[in-house]
Amino acid sequence: MAELTQSSPAGVPETGVADLGPFSKPLFLDPSARALSRVGVVDVGSNSVRLVVFDGAARSPAYFYNEKIMCALGAGMAETGHLSPQGRVRALSAMRRFSKLADSMGLSELTVVATAAVRDASDGRDFCEDVRRETGLRIWVIDGEEEARLSAQGVLLGWPGAYGLVCDIGGSSMELAEISGGRVGRRVSSQLGPLKLRDIKGGAKARNAHIKEVMQGLQERMGAQRDRLFLVGGSWRAIARIDMYRRGYPLHVLHEYRMTVRSVAATVEFIKKADLTELRNACGVSSSRMELVPYASEVLSRLVKSFKPKDIAISSYGIREGMLYEQMPQRLRDRDPLIEACRFAEAKDARVPGFGKILYNFILPLYKSAPQPRRRLVKAACLLHDVSWRAHPDYRAEVCFDAATRANLGGLKHSERIYLGLALLHRYSNKRENTRFADLYQMVDEKTQTEAAILGKALRFGAMLWMDKDAERGELRWFPKKKLLELWLTPDMLPLFGEVAEARLNSLASSLDAEVQVKTRKAGIPAD
Repeated sequence: MAELTQSSPAGVPETGVADLGPFSKPLFLDPSARALSRVGVVDVGSNSVRLVVFDGAARSPAYFYNEKIMCALGAGMAETGHLSPQGRVRALSAMRRFSKLADSMGLSELTVVATAAVRDASDGRDFCEDVRRETGLRIWVIDGEEEARLSAQGVLLGWPGAYGLVCDIGGSSMELAEISGGRVGRRVSSQLGPLKLRDIKGGAKARNAHIKEVMQGLQERMGAQRDRLFLVGGSWRAIARIDMYRRGYPLHVLHEYRMTVRSVAATVEFIKKADLTELRNACGVSSSRMELVPYASEVLSRLVKSFKPKDIAISSYGIREGMLYEQMPQRLRDRDPLIEACRFAEAKDARVPGFGKILYNFILPLYKSAPQPRRRLVKAACLLHDVSWRAHPDYRAEVCFDAATRANLGGLKHSERIYLGLALLHRYSNKRENTRFADLYQMVDEKTQTEAAILGKALRFGAMLWMDKDAERGELRWFPKKKLLELWLTPDMLPLFGEVAEARLNSLASSLDAEVQVKTRKAGIPAD
C-alpha cells in the first residue's frame, strides 16, 4: 500500500558540522540554494493536517505560511480499522484548500506525506486516491521508520551535530530515532499515540500496563539512550506549555525549552489533578489537543523512566522541517543555522549589508580568549546589530530585545537568547532598567548580564565608525591584565571620533573598568 520516499538523497553523505566560518560567502546567494526559495510541504497526520511553506534558503527555516486543521483522521481506528468518516471529510476539504493556496503562492508543487493513520487504515489508499482525484496532489505514505528519520532530520536542522534520542509523538504512533554527529541511527515505531491509547479498554490501569510493555520492547530495540531526549510533536509541546505555566517560566518560546526528569514527573502529577478546561485556557492549548494531553503525559512519564535521559529539550522542528532538510544541499546542512539566519536578516534588513563582518573584526580583540560558543553569539550580534533600525527610536532597544528572544532561530538556547537580546538592547541603550522584560533578565546571572551589556556597548561604539566600505578603520586593542583599552585611529578617521563617539567609547571602557587611551597612526601602518 505505502509509497515510500528514498531514505536519503543519492550520493549525499550525512556528516557533522563543518566550521566554514561565519563570514564566508552566504549560501542564500548561491543558485542551488536559491532553488529552495519557497518550499511547500503538507503533513497528513493522525490528529492534524498541516501546510507549511518555507521561504528563503537561510539555514534556519523561515515560515512564509503555516496552517493547521485538526481533523482527527485516526479517531476510532482501534475499533473500526477505518479512518474517521468525519475526519476524512475535513481532511479532504483541507487538502482542497491547501492546493488552492499553493497555486496562489506560485508553488510549482507540494510535497505531501501521510503517517500512521493513513498507513494503518484499511481505507487509507482510498483516501489518497480521493485527494489525488480532487486536487491532483500525490500523497506519499511513509512507514514508521521513515517518519522517525524525517523527524530526526528536523531536529538536526535546528541542532547540527546533535546527539541523543528523538521522540516524535503523533495521534496514532510514537517514533524513536537516535542521532549522533549529524547522522540518524537506529529507528523504531510504536502504537503509543494518544488516539490509540484513548481507545484501550480498562482505564488508566490497563493503559499503563500496555505502555510499560511496549516501552520495554522499544528500550530493548534501541539500547541505552542516556543522552539528551528531544521531544517532537504537538502533544509534547502542549505538555511543555503546561510545565512553563506550572513553573512560572517567563520566556514562552517552546523551541529549546528544557525540562528535567524531575520536572516531567511534577508536571504529570499537576495534569492529573488539574481541571483540564481551566488549564487549557491558562496555557493556550486547543480543546482537541488538551483531550490527548493526559494520555501523552502517561507515555512521557514511562519514557523518561525507561530511558533516563540526562536532560530533555523541546524541538519545534519535526517531520516538516525534516522534509526541508532533505532538499537542502549538503553544504547548506553543514552551516550553523544561527549564523546563516543572521546573515540572511542582515542582507535583507540592514542599512549597510556586510558591515557586520567589519564590526566583528573591530571588536574581536575584546573576545580573543572567549570560548567558541560565546564568540558565536558575538558574531550573531554583529550581524543583527542594525536590522531593527526602522523601529521608532524610543522603542528600538526593546524591539531588538524582543526580536532576539522570540525570533524563530535554531541552534540557540534560551539563556543564549537572553544574552543576545541584552547585547542588542544595549546596542541602542546604555540602560536596561524599567522595561517590560525585567523578569526575563533574571534567566541569566549578573555576570552574564554585564558581559552582554559590554558587547552591546562595543556594538554601539563600533557602529559610529562607518566609512566607505573598503576604507581603513580604527583598531581596538584590549589589555585585560592592565585594564587598558586603546583605540588607534588614522588622521583621516579622526573626524569620525566626535563627542558622541567619545562618550560611547568611555561608556564601554567604564563597563570594562578600564582606562581608555586614543592614539593615532599613519594609514597602512598597524598599531605598535
